[in-house]
Amino acid sequence: MPSTRPYEDYDVCVVGQGYVGVTLTAALLTTGRSVLGYETNPKVAAELARGVLELAEPGVEEEIRGAAASGAFGVTTDVRGRKLPPVVIICVGTPIETGGTTPDLSHLRAATEAIAGGIDETTLVIVRSTVPVGTSRSLVLPILSERVPEPLIAYCPERTIQGQALAELLSLPQIVGGLSDEAGKRAAEFFGTLSDQVVPVSSLEAAELVKLVCNCHTDLIYGFGNEVALITEKLGLDAREVIDSANLDYPRPNLHKPGFVGGSCLTKDPYLLAHSVAAYDHVPQVITAARTLNESMPRRVGERVLAALSEQGVDPADARILISGFAYKGRPETDDLRGAPYERLLPFLQGRVKEIVGHDFVVPAARIESLGVRPVDLTEGFTGAHAAILLNDHVRYGDVDAADLVARMAEPALVYDTWRVLPSSTKAMRLGRA
Repeated sequence: MPSTRPYEDYDVCVVGQGYVGVTLTAALLTTGRSVLGYETNPKVAAELARGVLELAEPGVEEEIRGAAASGAFGVTTDVRGRKLPPVVIICVGTPIETGGTTPDLSHLRAATEAIAGGIDETTLVIVRSTVPVGTSRSLVLPILSERVPEPLIAYCPERTIQGQALAELLSLPQIVGGLSDEAGKRAAEFFGTLSDQVVPVSSLEAAELVKLVCNCHTDLIYGFGNEVALITEKLGLDAREVIDSANLDYPRPNLHKPGFVGGSCLTKDPYLLAHSVAAYDHVPQVITAARTLNESMPRRVGERVLAALSEQGVDPADARILISGFAYKGRPETDDLRGAPYERLLPFLQGRVKEIVGHDFVVPAARIESLGVRPVDLTEGFTGAHAAILLNDHVRYGDVDAADLVARMAEPALVYDTWRVLPSSTKAMRLGRA
């Protein structure tokens, strides 16, 4: 560490070894390719060089560990001035600016500038980071063109679900859009060895939009389920009963059950899409409304719990609250905290209640503690708590003795079971039920 092997001798360079980059690296290694991982975080790079990564993703660490030992996988923190492999794939993060809705493309710009000196006219550069429509052409192309007059650029989005990334990378259709026919053809051939189905599209921009509309649609269908939940709470009905009955043996699109929407993609991609058309004086109203509603759900739950405590004679300022489920989802299992509902719930509760303790089946205690919350196991968390809020649907909730846990709570022993993971006999508040 860094790799002593000539960089150009690897088959592929994957730029950025976060979730998207390291899972793609593992998938490429399964096909027999050698991979150079470019990661600017020294700690992450050093761990990867030893075959170690902090990622709850089935099969990925094992693949990385074996390839690191055999030499098929190498890591570097700097590629400037070094000739790169024939294929370079950019997988860096494209977050939203803190406290705003504007995309932060600084990582993409820095990555493109870093690789520019190591490519030539035969190097295929694939952008895999999620970006506003037009970014590959307006940002990546000008930088690479300073080095190569006609660079080979393709956009091929990542579309996996966390917890199943490796399996999906080897099975999902791969979208390919090229700057030129040659770039598109080479990218299609490259991903054709990874997946059985490649879907060529007409341009970089079409491929960029495919990724955004996929995630915005997911956000939208969750938003509709959440809207139904808010309606049924007002009408004294049960959203699950209404939705399950509507879906039963009915051929039209299934209504989605209500719940929190999290993760690094679904919480930012609607803003990337809105940014894509802002210059054209268009606001995607349905997409924007769904995102606003979904962002409001954690606070709505917090407000409902505090109101219920007050109704039961407990001043929230004297209450001990358990938050269980810090990872943004429980199934498939992940330890990813990005875009998780606690991000909006925790600031709302802090300063309004006496104490908050935290639990998660996967997220390490140290990470929970870093959020200013005392980590506990589930039994300790329920013991003496006036209210317990379950934020995700991890399968292990099905193994707990809910009656015993509730019996350990302080009155009024309020349980908010967002995803209805506890037995229906458990006395609990539930999203979408009055």
